[in-house]
Amino acid sequence: MKFLSTFVTFENLHEVRRLCHWGPIIALSVIAICSTMAILDSIIWYWPLDTTGGSINFIMLINWTVLILYNYFNAMFVGPGYIPLGWKPENQHDTQYLQYCRVCQGYKAPRSHHCRKCNRCVMKMDHHCPWINNCCGHFNHAYFTSFLLLAPLGCSHAAIIFIMTMYTQLYERISFGWSTVKIDMSAVRQFQPLMPFSVPAFAATLFALGLALGTTIAVGMLFFIQIKVILRNKTSIESWIEEKAKDRIQHYQTGEEFIFPYDLGSRWLNFKQVFTWSGTPKEDGILWPVHPKCHQHTLTIEQLKQKADKRVRSQVQYQVVEDYNGACCPLTKGLQTFFRTPCTEEPRIPLCKGDIILATRGTKWWMYGDKVLSEEEMQDGDRVRGWFPRRCVEKCHYDTAANHSTSDKKVN
Repeated sequence: MKFLSTFVTFENLHEVRRLCHWGPIIALSVIAICSTMAILDSIIWYWPLDTTGGSINFIMLINWTVLILYNYFNAMFVGPGYIPLGWKPENQHDTQYLQYCRVCQGYKAPRSHHCRKCNRCVMKMDHHCPWINNCCGHFNHAYFTSFLLLAPLGCSHAAIIFIMTMYTQLYERISFGWSTVKIDMSAVRQFQPLMPFSVPAFAATLFALGLALGTTIAVGMLFFIQIKVILRNKTSIESWIEEKAKDRIQHYQTGEEFIFPYDLGSRWLNFKQVFTWSGTPKEDGILWPVHPKCHQHTLTIEQLKQKADKRVRSQVQYQVVEDYNGACCPLTKGLQTFFRTPCTEEPRIPLCKGDIILATRGTKWWMYGDKVLSEEEMQDGDRVRGWFPRRCVEKCHYDTAANHSTSDKKVN
């Protein structure tokens, strides 16, 4: 009902604008093409409605389409849930265990992360999905995963229809060379197709078959990844945090034992944290049930330790030696830079000669980092970070990272 009221009354027009993006346009186009072609192929050439099997097949195709679109639009418009702007914990003492978001002007609740695309702190954020043009998080995780399950099932059904349509219509026109395979085609010849199976019909069916098979494989793989995440009650971001926690403990030989706090020890209990009969998760997105040996801020404390460790170990200072306009695939920075551009929606940052960059990661041809800002820009709460070509910067021969870290501590 929440989805229907939002969609029908258009209370939030900015949510409806999510449809105006390449992700939803492509996703909905694939759904429309596969569904339409499967229904047309069934009715016109393969399995007419005047038979019991044809009627059941038609109902199943409509059912797949409705369920897929229902879960898709719910995943998009219900959304993941956002931390209120300016949020603070009830106990002010707990603020020392939380990260502060300068964009949202509030603290990040446990399991929440700031999404640069949505420009909000998202509850239990897993990732930002371009196909729904929204984040996958607390409130829409079940809808998103259901969509990932239903889409391959519906496309598999459609693919069978496409294959059988082409086979039955081309059976007497093309010699398949299957001398040992005998398929009874008498049932197919019992009805006359509404129209001949022309070359355009064959091309459209073949194209739809390619889309259906590709969707089944690609989305099916995403479904198994999400199920693995759900059964461990661990988002993709939290899996990365856990890996970095083990790396930090091993690097410094601290002897700590990191226990992931949200794994309840049972796959069924973890599963029920996402899927409920009502479709709405039980938790409020702020407080979570945790492992007996952990508390609400076990993971946030680990994140703060990793953030401090990142400043010490990861950040290397670079000076910009070539201007860069922020293009995704710059033609003037070399062929390798052009063809090896990072396949991500993370932003590119324009550079001017003389700028200082604190790089945190990179590839052979690209780097990712934060631009060192002036005091006025820092007071405005701005933060400029993203990808840039490696050839545009040179590593500084003087070490001012320590001074920069010291000034950060003074500001904090």
